[in-house]
Amino acid sequence: MISFGLAGGLDPALRPGQAIVPEIILTEAGAFSADPGLAARFGGLTPHRLWGGATVAASAADKAALFRRTGAQAIDLESGMVAQAATARGVPFIAVRAVCDPAERDLPPAALAALDAAGGIGPLRIALSVLRQPGQVPALLALARDAAAARRALVQACAPR
Repeated sequence: MISFGLAGGLDPALRPGQAIVPEIILTEAGAFSADPGLAARFGGLTPHRLWGGATVAASAADKAALFRRTGAQAIDLESGMVAQAATARGVPFIAVRAVCDPAERDLPPAALAALDAAGGIGPLRIALSVLRQPGQVPALLALARDAAAARRALVQACAPR
């Protein structure tokens, strides 16, 4: 099983657009080791730990606290579930993630309002959030730029080798 997508940075050393294939996926249920053989198809495992979170780490303070508590360098909301399900079934797994938002940056409110329960992005929710708080536009533009860099890195990481 492979979990692809974007991740939030918890370690200030990880920059937007950096792709990782973490050795370890951490969750509240424990630590899960990714499969090196499967990772070889993506350039191999990287020396990172990914937190499979249940909620978004939205503020720089939340990210720093999670980094200190878990030692994970990045966070996403899906890889922990993939690691647990794969391990329970004896199936190899990896996560291929690209850092979208750096550890030192708070996510703008529109980024949080944008996502629905299924992970879809709602343009109307973004627009309403920006209308309520227009001062978030620079942070939203920075996030969009970093998300584009992360998507490019993810595509490159997934290119045939």
